[in-house]
Amino acid sequence: MFPLRDENPTLRTPYAVIAIIALNAVAWFALQGLGSDVALARSLCLYGLIPGDLLGQLPTGTQINLGSGLVCQFDGTSNPVSLLSSMFMHGGWFHIIGNMWFLWVFGDNIEDVMGPVRFVIFYLVCGLAAAGAQIMTDPSSAIPMVGASGAIGGVMGAYALLYPRHHVHTLIFLGFFATTVAVPAIFMLGYWFLLQILGGLPTIGSSGGGVAFWAHIGGFLAGLVCVHLFKRPDYMAAHQGQPARHSSRHRWF
Repeated sequence: MFPLRDENPTLRTPYAVIAIIALNAVAWFALQGLGSDVALARSLCLYGLIPGDLLGQLPTGTQINLGSGLVCQFDGTSNPVSLLSSMFMHGGWFHIIGNMWFLWVFGDNIEDVMGPVRFVIFYLVCGLAAAGAQIMTDPSSAIPMVGASGAIGGVMGAYALLYPRHHVHTLIFLGFFATTVAVPAIFMLGYWFLLQILGGLPTIGSSGGGVAFWAHIGGFLAGLVCVHLFKRPDYMAAHQGQPARHSSRHRWF
């Protein structure tokens, strides 16, 4: 399932969401060279979150070959800034485009009930919770973790809690056939969360790379909890008074 749009109008321009997308785009261009091999590998080494490095679990002199002739060498000092910088790094074009699209579809409504400042803090808190969840699965890992998907998982968790019945128009692939359907947000986001659980369970205790499923899970759960701390009751009441943008075409329950 890939979300295309939702039937959930907003009252305010999502300035924070736009700014976060812009910062990710700038980082992709200026620090990651639009995915060029050397620039991408260098960004993973300098700005990615490496659990073993952050927690001092890697022996001094440990080297990691990131390809393109670039080797990361650790001197035993921690890099706490990577907890934040890693949220704005990505591993490829599909990675950044997919993340930013999910943020655009679901983030505007969450910002709409928080305001831009609260939303930014909420987003970063969810990103930190996501990083913590992934680190717990392998604290000595030397594999860089990058991506905004943990923080965006928090946005999705908040959306699932606040707007479970609002329909999301979703692209579904059925073999060689593709169609669009409108499903309740709780169905689409619940299905996404289930996939993260199923993908994450086999990785427990594994030292290999791949998708950071536990970051997605940790971010989503953080969003479910933290949304209560950041939403504004007055904004929420005004938002709930807005009629949904209904469409009867290809609706599932």
